[in-house]
Amino acid sequence: MTLALSLFATPIWRAEIGDAPGLNAELEACCRSAAEDDAAGRRWSAKTGYGGYTSYASLDDLPWRYPAVKALARAIDREAKAFAKALHWDLRGRRLALDSLWINVLAPGGMHSGHIHPQSVISGTYYVAVPDGAGAIRFEDPRLPMMMAAPPLGAKAPDERRPFVAVAPAPGTMLLWESWLRHEVPPNRAASERISISFNVAWR
Repeated sequence: MTLALSLFATPIWRAEIGDAPGLNAELEACCRSAAEDDAAGRRWSAKTGYGGYTSYASLDDLPWRYPAVKALARAIDREAKAFAKALHWDLRGRRLALDSLWINVLAPGGMHSGHIHPQSVISGTYYVAVPDGAGAIRFEDPRLPMMMAAPPLGAKAPDERRPFVAVAPAPGTMLLWESWLRHEVPPNRAASERISISFNVAWR
């Protein structure tokens, strides 16, 4: 007897956008500028206990403000279309559209607890600065609430069998996943800030 099927995979799309020409440096400058200038974003971050700065609730026009973010938005569109093709989606004449995009400057010690992204179909993050010790994004098996009395896993169990899997990015990495997939950002153990730009893609 053999294992006949492995069903219901949860894919993560990874692209290395690179630094051509100097895109990552420009994006870091944009993120730091926004963190300095966006008083409303700093207030919201402090009020909600975000460990650092996020533009999530304050700026909705980043591609208009910053040419480097506009270039990143084009890369997001390209990768989202490629991911949708790999997922075998039939878009039925509709299109995928970048719905929202925001900056995250996570201070040392900062974290983001487990969450999903409602009202979108693809979510993701582009990593601008990932200092040593900044930690990896961690994804949760969506079947976890139904595992109840399952025996523990062996030490050599592969990632596809584990309830939590961490994916370590590097500067220039873009990760995409289906928006229903729960994920979290563990505490930033680095001595400096972890900078990223997160986004949602809708089906319209």
